[in-house]
Amino acid sequence: MIFAEIPFPQTLAEFWSQFIGDGASAHPIIQFIKYAFAGGIATVVHILTFYTCCWKLFPSLTQNDIVVRIFKAKVLELPAEQRARNAVYSNIVAFFASNIVCYIINRIFVFQPGEHNVIVEFLLFLAVSAVAIVLGTAIMRWLIKRFDMQTTFAFAANLVTSLMFNYVLRKFFIFAG
Repeated sequence: MIFAEIPFPQTLAEFWSQFIGDGASAHPIIQFIKYAFAGGIATVVHILTFYTCCWKLFPSLTQNDIVVRIFKAKVLELPAEQRARNAVYSNIVAFFASNIVCYIINRIFVFQPGEHNVIVEFLLFLAVSAVAIVLGTAIMRWLIKRFDMQTTFAFAANLVTSLMFNYVLRKFFIFAG
């Protein structure tokens, strides 16, 4: 069934049926909503993993960091160079955690499996994400090192950059527009 043949849902029941069904049986707008939903869950996993790592595994938060103030956490004060390096390590761990979650959700909930076997498909999925995360992580590291920026603000710049490039690369190089 091609998307042109799938009508846009006219009732809440039709919307729900397309939303919980597989990606191939959903109108393109519903499929995009499902993709955004999966991306939202993956972003939450990324953020939670990143901050947990920054706090407990690779110290990279400062006392004046927004998240530290909100949760009244105790953190180790480190030079900007070390914070930047540790933030990169935390982002790498978060990258793998969020991409595993994102891939599983997309494969089960959003898209039909492609022409590749599951391992190749997953590696392609990671490769696209890797390009985006490398650029975003480089920007985050540079902002912390160069401007001694709060980790949270630098991480936000990383997320925005990664999301933009991830979308463009997937849309034009994986899913052909």
